[in-house]
Amino acid sequence: MTHQQLIDTIQTYHPDANTDLLARAYTFSERMHQGQKRRSGEPYFVHPVEVAKLLTTMKLDVPTVITGLLHDTVEDTLTTLEEVEQQFGTEVAGLVDGVTKISQIHFTTREERQAENFRKMILAMGRDIRVVLVKLADRTHNMRTLSYLSPNKRREIAAETLDIYAPLAHRLGIYWLKSELEDNALRYLHPEVYRQLKRDIAKKKTERAAYIDEVISILQAKLDHARISADVHGRPKHFYSIYQKMESQNLLFDQIYDLVAFRIIVNSVSECYGALGIVHSHWRPVPGRFKDYIALPKANRYQSLHTTVIGPYGERIEVQIRTHDMHRIAEEGIAAHWTYKEGRRVVEEDQRFSWLRQLLEWQQQVQDPAEFLHTVKGDLFTEEVYVFTPKGDLHDFPQGASAVDFAYRVHSEVGNHCTAARVNGRLVPLRYQLRNGDTVEIVTKPSQTPSKDWLKLVKTPKAQARIRQWVKAQQRERSVALGRELLERELSRHQLDATALRKQGKLEGAIKALGYKGEETLLAALGYGQLTVRNLLPHLLPANGSQSWQALGEAELDKIVSRTDREGGGRSGVRVGGIGDILVRFGRCCNPLPGERILGVITRGKGVTVHAVECQRLLESDPQRHVAVSWDKANDFTRTVKVEVLSEDRPGLLAAMSKAISSVEVNIKSANVRTLSDNRALNVFEVMVGSATDLKRVVNNLGKIRGVVKVNRVRERQ
Repeated sequence: MTHQQLIDTIQTYHPDANTDLLARAYTFSERMHQGQKRRSGEPYFVHPVEVAKLLTTMKLDVPTVITGLLHDTVEDTLTTLEEVEQQFGTEVAGLVDGVTKISQIHFTTREERQAENFRKMILAMGRDIRVVLVKLADRTHNMRTLSYLSPNKRREIAAETLDIYAPLAHRLGIYWLKSELEDNALRYLHPEVYRQLKRDIAKKKTERAAYIDEVISILQAKLDHARISADVHGRPKHFYSIYQKMESQNLLFDQIYDLVAFRIIVNSVSECYGALGIVHSHWRPVPGRFKDYIALPKANRYQSLHTTVIGPYGERIEVQIRTHDMHRIAEEGIAAHWTYKEGRRVVEEDQRFSWLRQLLEWQQQVQDPAEFLHTVKGDLFTEEVYVFTPKGDLHDFPQGASAVDFAYRVHSEVGNHCTAARVNGRLVPLRYQLRNGDTVEIVTKPSQTPSKDWLKLVKTPKAQARIRQWVKAQQRERSVALGRELLERELSRHQLDATALRKQGKLEGAIKALGYKGEETLLAALGYGQLTVRNLLPHLLPANGSQSWQALGEAELDKIVSRTDREGGGRSGVRVGGIGDILVRFGRCCNPLPGERILGVITRGKGVTVHAVECQRLLESDPQRHVAVSWDKANDFTRTVKVEVLSEDRPGLLAAMSKAISSVEVNIKSANVRTLSDNRALNVFEVMVGSATDLKRVVNNLGKIRGVVKVNRVRERQ
């Protein structure tokens, strides 16, 4: 493509474009890339010209097209960014700089690096969306010429394209670009599948063309009869969409009938619904396949009516109905919102779509890079659900989002105190999954607070981040309280007072010496188990005398780190060192039950782990981390235990075992039976018991059954 052809193309949609600057950029890029070759053997300059050509297809402005011509000059030639700015202005230089930085981002490295790179791309998009449009054009042309690279490199780039760039094109509303990227990615990721699809589709090419003509003829005649002026088109579905359907529904190619999609383009919204009525009156609609994206537009501004009907010869056909303006937005995506007046690009609406604003917000809220990447990649692929507030405001959510997601969308405090939701006037629990068209109102209660279990209900990054923040803050408070309890108790054993140590500056000195930011941080570290008394006491005890650390023997050390039990219970059913609400978990290695002797171990970042006193893991642990714990007799709760029963393989035995367990008033959570080769059966029960005594009764009852060979309690091996 010559520079004049490029200029002619731009002037079709931007008559007042600065063509002189474009011509200079063309010549400059050609000169800087002179002598460079691509892997295909063609001059490298072909690539920036093809990128610029793709950008004109998107009807982008002159600075963006110039950026397409120059996008590799700073990285691959002797050109500097200052030189670009001097010759083509600050706007172009900023875009070239953004594209250069994105070009250095790779999404195939290890997860942490990949996640951080994704953050950089999101930030670049937030500054100027045109940067990513140039990168999409760059990737599209590279995918067209991918065959010249090694097989491993082809697969790597194709996977990255399918994972990141195709979903971005979808979110930006550039569907033709999305389809091309997906098809080319499929071609290199699954070459055999791609070739077979190509052969299968080619076999039906003539038949399909005749079918398309027949359907178009019928639709056009019906619309003309109703005096609806319409353009009707038919197009084969893309390879990747066919492949997805085959994979998701486990179908063969011959079992897929809707290989063709039809599009009806009319002049007004009312004619869209009129055309829909004609289609449905002539062909029977498939239930559940109608979607109204006119009343409820997608987040990227896409609007259209979608329906699937049983067409001629009983074949399913998909029909999309939209106005000319809607079609322009569907084809051009974000660029359709740009117009050109008096030589300047004018953005009709905020060029950063709502989903992009959300991404920018999320990247600030979600601190864990890997979590951010996982969430956003999921969001790029997920279809939206559209719901309303009682005032009629529209909000979009990923499929599977719950009432909790909605609550956090309203406000963080509404989310933190939500107890239920009222959906379409009906009270529903927080786990309710939002559906298209729902009107949602959140019910709150001041005493309600987030639970870690809420993380299983939510899909949006904002809700996930807020819940995690709350849970982490609560865990920190408990760890600080436990740390304070442990510290004060050990100080009292040495006739030391924390207040006096503060006044003397010794506590502050210990905090600094150990590298903590403040007393609360140190106490939290004690509570988390990140710091032990053994490490702290040398900084607090006198340097000399009988109470010096150096003089303490092992027996005295045992006294220092011993933990006495005090009153106070927790939800876990275990009391820890006088603090009633410490984060407690049970060691899976021994899975202790109420009634068994137990001891706690302060575990790094996980509160206190409770073990049976004879547990090997406990015996191998550092005694400095041990803390006295006891069962809270006032707390009525049950624990899950696995019981393994080796028995004869005969009818009725499973029923007898179930009856024996139930007779002890113990619930069976699950039961699995596996037949062994020696005419025996291995039965594994998960039972809910309240104490070690309950378990003993269960084992005894099972052992009395005729045909039972052996009964064992199962403990996880770690």
